[in-house]
Formats: sequence, C-alpha cells, structure tokens
Amino acid sequence: MLPVHARLATFGYFGLNGFVLGLWVVHIPVVKDRTGIDDAVLGGLLLLLGAAAWVGMQVGGRLLDTFGSRIVLTLSAAALGLSLAGPALAGNAVTLGLGLAALGLVNGIVDVSQNAHAVDVERRYGRPVMSAFHAFFSLGGLAAALAGGLLLAADVDMRITLCAAGALALLAAAMLSRWLLRTPTRAADEPRRVAAPWTGRVVLLGVLAFALMLAEGVAYDWSAVHLRDSLDAPESVAAWAFGAFSATMTVVRLLADRVVGRVGPAAYVRGAALVGAVGLIGAALAPTPVVAIVAWGLFGVGLAGCVPQMFSAAGNIDHMASGTYLARVAGMGYLGLLAGPSVIGLLTHWVPLTTAFVVPIVGCLLAAGLARTALRGAPR
Repeated sequence: MLPVHARLATFGYFGLNGFVLGLWVVHIPVVKDRTGIDDAVLGGLLLLLGAAAWVGMQVGGRLLDTFGSRIVLTLSAAALGLSLAGPALAGNAVTLGLGLAALGLVNGIVDVSQNAHAVDVERRYGRPVMSAFHAFFSLGGLAAALAGGLLLAADVDMRITLCAAGALALLAAAMLSRWLLRTPTRAADEPRRVAAPWTGRVVLLGVLAFALMLAEGVAYDWSAVHLRDSLDAPESVAAWAFGAFSATMTVVRLLADRVVGRVGPAAYVRGAALVGAVGLIGAALAPTPVVAIVAWGLFGVGLAGCVPQMFSAAGNIDHMASGTYLARVAGMGYLGLLAGPSVIGLLTHWVPLTTAFVVPIVGCLLAAGLARTALRGAPR
C-alpha cells in the first residue's frame, strides 16, 4: 500500500517551509525600517541567517540518524513557526540578529528533515517523487508573496502578521505530523554508526549540488539586474526575468518525476543541465529583453529537477546514515546558493555581467558531464 497520506503531509511541510520563509522575505524592508539598521548591517545579518541555516542542516542530519525524520520534522517545523516571532518583535540590530540566528538554525533542521522524509516516502513508492515536493516549497513562497503583499497594502502591523503566521505554522505542523511515516531513518535493529565517512560519491554529489544551486542563486539575484543594466529594460519588464525563471522552475518540478521515472536520474540530470546551460547562454547573448526573458525561463526548465536528484541519491547511499549524508550534500548545495550572487558580484568589477555568467554555465556543464558517475545506481 502506497503511503499516500505521508506524501500529502510532506507536500504540506514543504509548502509550510516556503510560506514561512516567504513571509519573512516580504517583510524584510519593514523590519529594516523598524530596527533602524542600514544596508551593510542588514547584509551581515542575512549572512548570519545563512550561516545558522547551514549549521542547522548539519545538526539536523545527526538528529535524523538518531530519532528518525518523523520526530525531527514535526518538532523543527513547530519551532520554525515560533521562530518567526524573533524578527517580528526585534527592536534593534542585536535582537534582530538573535532572532535571525534562531530562524536560520531551525530552518536548516526543517530543510534537511523534510528532504529526509521525502526520501523515505520516495523509497516506499519505489519511483521518483522528490521533485514535486520542491515544487510545493516554491508554491508556498508564492502564496506568502501574495498574502504578504495584500496585508502590507492593507497596512496590517508586521508583528501581527508574522506572529499569526507563526501560530498557524505551529498548528499545521502538529496536524500534519500524524500522517508522517513512523519508520525511523535508522531501523531499530540496525547498529548505531559512530561516524559516517566522507566517500568520493558524497563529495561528488555535494560538488554538483553546489554548482547547480550556485546557478540557481545567480538567477535569484541577477536575472532582473541583467535585463535592466545589460539590455536597458525598465524595472517593470526586468522583473519578468525572475518571474519566468520561477514559473518554469515550479511547473517543471511538478512534472519532472515522471520523466525521471522513465529515463533515470542520471540521464535526466545530464539532459536537463545541458538545457540550463543553453538557457543561460541564450540570456547572456540575448539582443532584446523579450528573448532574455524566454532564455531565463529556459534556464529554469533546466535547473528545476536537478538538485532533487542529488538529495535523493544522498539519502539512499546508506540508510543508517541517511540524514548525515543528506545534510552534507544539502549543506554544500546551500553554500553554493549563498555564494553564487557574491561570486558574480565580485567578477563584475573586472568583466561585464554577461561574461560573469560563464561561472554558472560551467557549473551546469559540470553537472551534465558528471551526472552519470554521481547518480550511478540511484533508484529509478
């Protein structure tokens, strides 16, 4: 019998995670004004949030291998809702920093535990279902953008919005938990491993996750800038570049599992990463904003389903250390997501923005070339 309820619950947790983070992102300008910090301090605090999330992933991996994904995901998702109160109630840079450190730490645990549970569900199904979970994260972020925008337009106090959303997230986490799989990541009759070794395959999966999420981070922060600065598009038009990328990412993630089931993870990543490289090359060479928007959309088509295959493969390397290996690969990918925008920004001091796109293009080509080796033997 297929664990349909567990799959639906996992969709719910991914959507909840995207919604909570999306609400925080929407309210960043309000929080900045309320705490009286400048752009430099905000940048440092956002880096703190990212660093705390990475630490949370590593802690979460150890917890998963000890207690299983059901317990860790339920408690961390509930804590994620509570942690929204930190930024909401912060009155200065210090309290905001503490709030963001807590939010980042808990989010890192949620991130790795929901992916670990997704691997458990996929293992029960015996076919690819991972990409669709990541689509629901995107849908949660979209819902947060719409709801947050409407509430801001209605002049609803940010503290009320975030605290109410946190309470709803806590309630949702508790309600969804009863549908999660009860089998822990480490079976009860299996010996507890002292340490999970760093194998060549783990490193390779992490490197490819880093390269692909670096490319994704470039789209987040530089797609609109590319249209505005390189093609002289007005900001209202430039925003469509990221919109096209996000839309195709979400749609393709909803469909990618069927393709992976037919051709296998390695063949999928090899072809999709090449599509991503072609899309970004097209954006860099685009003569008009319209062509660039289409190219950024194609870039999203290519990237959409690749990283979920890396996570799925990491979670299936060794069932006794599934959480630890998944945390390592996800953590390396997350570092790429954080590094991508910064790397491009540094390169633009010496070369044009479109030339700097060579870095994510090479990352996509690297993923295409090494997909067969990294994903050999991955569940089809």
